Amino acid sequence: MKRRDFLKLSLVAAAAGGVSSRAGAQSGLKEIRIGYQKTGVLVITRQQGILEKKFAARQIGIKWIEFTSGPPLLEAMSTGSVDLGSVGDTPPIFAQAANANVLYVAGSRITNGQGILVPVNSAIRTIADLKGKRVGFTKGSSAHNVVIATLEKAGLIYADITPVYLTPPDAVPAFANGSIDAWAVWDPYFAIGEKRQNGRILVNAHEVAKTNSFYLANRDFANTYVRETREVIDGLGEAARWAENNRAEVAAALAGVTGVPLEVQTVAANRASFLIGPVTDEIVTTQQAVADRFHRLGLIPKQIAVRDIVWRHTQS
Repeated sequence: MKRRDFLKLSLVAAAAGGVSSRAGAQSGLKEIRIGYQKTGVLVITRQQGILEKKFAARQIGIKWIEFTSGPPLLEAMSTGSVDLGSVGDTPPIFAQAANANVLYVAGSRITNGQGILVPVNSAIRTIADLKGKRVGFTKGSSAHNVVIATLEKAGLIYADITPVYLTPPDAVPAFANGSIDAWAVWDPYFAIGEKRQNGRILVNAHEVAKTNSFYLANRDFANTYVRETREVIDGLGEAARWAENNRAEVAAALAGVTGVPLEVQTVAANRASFLIGPVTDEIVTTQQAVADRFHRLGLIPKQIAVRDIVWRHTQS
């Protein structure tokens, strides 16, 4: 996603958003569009029909829109095609730098479930061995941040590797056939590479940096439909609490929805963190460090302040 394209889309969204107001809210919300990837709390929420039940009495429908990664999800959110969704830590950085029309509305700590894989027989044994190697990951995704933080830990720079920008579905065969030497990704793809493609974990993300995932909303939607945004977050929190205490059921549910084998989803579910909450000062500080890292490397065009796009309304 090019910055100029994102800027163009954001300007369109801003123009459309100008008509959103309390007067618009009084006309009645008919549908909430949720952007999701085939992992985590949103999949469980959808499967259990939590949001559908919550909004049924007011005849507000829930539309689920699937994405393969965070960057296109936030692009759609900025244009107003998606109202709320979940992504990793890096897509919001690129989005904010491109003036996207989005807000952080909730956060979740990632303790495991993403990192860098290499083939089991690879000569790559340490982070330093990545020098000169082809590393596959989705540009602008949380895996992008993991790669950069990992290189920094070993005293390497971004130019020391050859980045190969691939979506997770495209990276699966590339990793299997040796087109890339290492693969940075998140669950369930991380578990697929580990369990089904004989991958070896070189780095777990939590070993190199604090990482978070986020729930974001279109700015106009969140500020116009404050009550409904809170209720969506409450519904996701309900699903998250259930998931924390029912990991075997989570694995089975995700396997049924995604087609990813139960063995793989069990690995992913057992190491996932599901609980969500407000975007705290600590989370903002961690996320600001990610933004500063990308700006320092010239990967985003300007310095940004993460706090500027944190939702101002109380989330409880």
